Amino acid sequence: MKFTALQIAGILEGDIVGNPDVEVSKLAKIEEGTEGSLTFLANPKYTPYIYNTKASITIVNDDFVPEKELDTTLIKVTDAYQAFSKLLEYYNQVKLNKVGIEQPSFIAETVVYGEHLYLGAFAYLGENVTIGDNVKIYPNCYIGDNVTIGDNVVVFSGVKIHSECVIGNGCYINSGAIIGADGFGFAPSETGEYSKVPQTGNVILEANVDVGAATTIDRATLGSTIIRKGVKLDNQIQIAHNVEIGENTVIAAQTGIAGSTKIGENCQIGGQVGFAGHLVIGNNVKIQAQSGVGRHVNDNETIQGSPALTIGDYNRAYVHFKNLPKIVKGINEIENKLNDSN
Repeated sequence: MKFTALQIAGILEGDIVGNPDVEVSKLAKIEEGTEGSLTFLANPKYTPYIYNTKASITIVNDDFVPEKELDTTLIKVTDAYQAFSKLLEYYNQVKLNKVGIEQPSFIAETVVYGEHLYLGAFAYLGENVTIGDNVKIYPNCYIGDNVTIGDNVVVFSGVKIHSECVIGNGCYINSGAIIGADGFGFAPSETGEYSKVPQTGNVILEANVDVGAATTIDRATLGSTIIRKGVKLDNQIQIAHNVEIGENTVIAAQTGIAGSTKIGENCQIGGQVGFAGHLVIGNNVKIQAQSGVGRHVNDNETIQGSPALTIGDYNRAYVHFKNLPKIVKGINEIENKLNDSN
């Protein structure tokens, strides 16, 4: 896809300084710009690069005044960073604007789908699947029986959405994610063997949930595993059966949440955090990376460590932990002196 400076300025409501007909087909950092690329300058420390960049078009703040001649065409806007972000979003929409049903693919006779569906090759839609408008389902996806998918959903290649699950409007599910696999439910017998407990519930993703690549969200044993609207999940996260995550909570990669734990709204959870089961985590909680959470957490707490402590207690304890060899050495010296005096 190629865009001219005139087209881009129209999208961004910016002013052109240079050639309005110059074309670009790719994006680049300002220090790595090449002919045919578009870049931006927002941070003043990168200003020297604009005089040497090979990028054909550079988005700049409208108060930028070059100190010497430029080879790049400028598009001046109120805020270069926000304008570039807007352009990225527009570019992504154009790039993903696929429509039509590729073959081979399987669509059960009972499937109902809305307008502007894109269904990639080797995709499978099971019985009684319902799909809204403007949905993109990329190749090699599996959509199980009785799944409901809302409007403006993107499901990238290799995603598996198992039966009965509900995907809300505007969700974005990255490659390899698995929604609605069986939860880890086994009952021990008197002989020491384990019998599988049927997992009869489902998974509900509310509106505007992002699910990262290779993240897994297990179906409930009974009822639903629920991811509330606006939640953002990074790659390779494990969410167990009957977990509930509150609105606008963000969770970084490799976090694991055991069954039936409830996490509140607007929480920020770092990478590789582990949650025990059946916990209640309050709203506006911050949890530092690699923490192990084994207790209930109140609203507005910030915790760290394994087992996790409040951030103040953790920092005070860590001061002593760093000095532990000196402390032990001092205690040994005191003991030796006491022994010598006896």
